[in-house]
Formats: sequence, C-alpha cells, structure tokens
Amino acid sequence: MAVAEAEVAHRAASDAELIAWVDEHDTVLGALPRAELRSRGLIGRGTFILLFNAAGELCVHRRTLSKAVYPGYWDIAAGGMVAAGETYGQSAKRELAEELGIRDAVLRAHGRFFFDQPENRIWCAVFSAVSDAPLILQPEEVLEARFMTLEDAQLDTRRRPYCPDSLLALEHYLANR
Repeated sequence: MAVAEAEVAHRAASDAELIAWVDEHDTVLGALPRAELRSRGLIGRGTFILLFNAAGELCVHRRTLSKAVYPGYWDIAAGGMVAAGETYGQSAKRELAEELGIRDAVLRAHGRFFFDQPENRIWCAVFSAVSDAPLILQPEEVLEARFMTLEDAQLDTRRRPYCPDSLLALEHYLANR
C-alpha cells in the first residue's frame, strides 16, 4: 500500500475509534467516534506530551497533510485523543509510543485545561517526559521531527504554523512545571 493510501486508511480507522466524550467539566458522558465528536461540536479528551532530551531540548514535529485537524502544522507535543475507557495517563503513554516510538519514558503530569475551537473542543492533560532514545516516527501522523532549545521552539512558533492547542499546552506546562 502506498504511503498516501496508508494515511487515508489510518485516518478512516482513527475517525471510527471510540473517544471519551465529556462535558464542560470533564465529566465522562460516554464514548463516540472521533468524527462524530467533531461534527456535532462535542467535547473529547486529549493528551499533550512535551518530549525533552537530556540536554533539555524540546522535540517538535510536523503533522502529516492527511490529519483532520491542523494538517501540515508543526507541533510541540506528541499526543492525541483519549480512547473510551482510557485514563489520561494511559493515553499519553500510548500516544508517545505510537507517534515518536518512545516507550519507557517516565511521564510527569502538569495539569489540565479546556481548549475550545470549532471542530476541536477538548479537555487537555499536559505531560512531559525526558528521553534520549531514538525517535521512531509514525508515518501516518508525523512527517519529520527534531529537537531544539525551548527558546528556539518558542521563536519558531512565530515563523511557522503551529497547532494552537499544543501552544496552549506549552503555556500550561511553563506555568506548572
């Protein structure tokens, strides 16, 4: 299967995946497919994992063009939607392993916040991790990745399109580290 076909198949599967459906107070109401949450303007749960190396540099990556939300944007956090029956921590561990291939890093929690934009309403949990393990990028989700100083990453957000939800996650991390 060609890369583009694999990305389309991955997107269709993830749109059908059951996601934790919550209210404005982060109380679980049930589970719905990701696409239905977005189309109905309902709220899901998401995780954001800021990955640092031992030198203190932050991993930034570029999302694939097939992503439903912010395609081709740069992202300062790995992460994704919390599956039905999954905790924020379980989701963060799974997403970090899936997107960047990091499996044994210790996750540190930095609290939660609510992000509210059309087609992207989520309760967000912020985590950080430190690892020098080699990155293994998930081709359906990540085009490229690199580490840079936190200062350089913040400057880069003024030059390139970055996901607004992960920028808010970074602000939350900086305020709660």
